[in-house]
Amino acid sequence: MKLDTLYNRDCIAGMAEIPAGSIDLAFADPPFNIGYTYDVYEDRRAADEYLDWTKQWGAAVVRALKPTGTFWLAIGDDFAAETKMIFQRELGLFCRSWVIWYYTFGVNCKFKFSRSHTHLFHFVKDPKNFTFNHDAIRVPSARQLVYADARADAKGRLPDDTWILRPQDAAHSFTPEEDVWYFPRVCGTFKERAGFHGCQMPEQLLGRIIETSSNPGDTILEPFGGSGTTLIVAKKLDRRFLGFELSKNYADQIHSRLKSTKIGDPLSGAAEPTVSAPTTANGKQRKTTNPTPPNPIAPATKRPRKKSAPTLQTPSMF
Repeated sequence: MKLDTLYNRDCIAGMAEIPAGSIDLAFADPPFNIGYTYDVYEDRRAADEYLDWTKQWGAAVVRALKPTGTFWLAIGDDFAAETKMIFQRELGLFCRSWVIWYYTFGVNCKFKFSRSHTHLFHFVKDPKNFTFNHDAIRVPSARQLVYADARADAKGRLPDDTWILRPQDAAHSFTPEEDVWYFPRVCGTFKERAGFHGCQMPEQLLGRIIETSSNPGDTILEPFGGSGTTLIVAKKLDRRFLGFELSKNYADQIHSRLKSTKIGDPLSGAAEPTVSAPTTANGKQRKTTNPTPPNPIAPATKRPRKKSAPTLQTPSMF
């Protein structure tokens, strides 16, 4: 198949035409089977049907990966355990990391705690031979910043596996010196927002995954094009890419985004989320032009008050 292309077709049929063992890194953000409204896909299947479909497209991904290939999967709570076991037990991959991507402004729920995280599974084909560019994502360690320990590695340390998206919610806990990952969620008011797809992934999050698990010139596969962010970031970071999207509308929008993207373009969104996620005090405020609007009901005519006997005034206790 032609690289640097998004195909408007079903991913299972499309991936069957990819030469086996040709993909360096695959990232999948499939429908979570929670009833989300897509234009051409029904996101509410019976559990067995959904899991069987996952096995089908998952097997196609594994077949396409190189022996040294890596696969990242984004999935919600409802089927996280089942999909992890499918890729480990049935499809033969090895789970290197189980990342929790935390965010706010998630799906509001009435009869359960509101959703505020997504699972990111990091799988590899060969646990002894895979790409992991650890120097690309190191952060300063406590040994360096707090204790001035001469034994500290000058390169810093690897981040934790919890990624926080709104550090202003815990301003005194998640500082740049700590080892927590966080990225702003792509909200409706962000410049990064493409506007045609409701589940857009942050470019900085995809950038971390692609820079860590692939090298320039490697081939990136995205079975579920969605808003196109994986392909956009792959192109910006000088990777080859290949993607599939079932919806013609979404595919047309992705093609438009890809045409306006150049190799070397900076990733959208701030690498340091505190820059792009203002505190409530610095956010938009409601402005009242007339804080005390006139009472539309005309006041009653005042009557003269009757004089009463003077009362003894005592000092106030408060």
